[in-house]
Amino acid sequence: MAAGSAGHGHGELVVPEDLPTGSVVTSSGRVSAAEEYSEPSRSEHPFSPVQLSRLDEALTLASRETGLRFSVWLGDLGEDPPARVTELHGRLEGSGESVLVAVSPEQRVVEVRTGPEARLRLPDRGAKLAVMRMVASFREGDLLGGLLSGLRMLADQAGGRRAH
Repeated sequence: MAAGSAGHGHGELVVPEDLPTGSVVTSSGRVSAAEEYSEPSRSEHPFSPVQLSRLDEALTLASRETGLRFSVWLGDLGEDPPARVTELHGRLEGSGESVLVAVSPEQRVVEVRTGPEARLRLPDRGAKLAVMRMVASFREGDLLGGLLSGLRMLADQAGGRRAH
């Protein structure tokens, strides 16, 4: 990536030898500098844009099919993971009908939290089965596959949209 800036000040002489590596003085007197660009590391972003798109599609499909609001949290859950998951779930819009899948790979924690309305359609037993399926995939190193299959299983357990 290239960046440019005008001279350092009015009448100030720029000495090319004093510029950092990758910088030059153009014929107009402007300093142009090249900066090294590097891709974000995998540790910062566990999913590629294509994988994120697949996850978003799975969340949308599960929500559309069931009428429940599915969300995924991926990251550290702190000192008290169950309390943190409860807090995160409570911050979701429409938390009563929300299903939160919280995964902390470093802590080896997977939790599914449902609101009161969602719990009527997705009992703990169904959520536990989905967690077992996700954990099996995670052990094989397949984070995305585990999330996708878990979401599918949760949506299947919850069943189709219900009329109010």
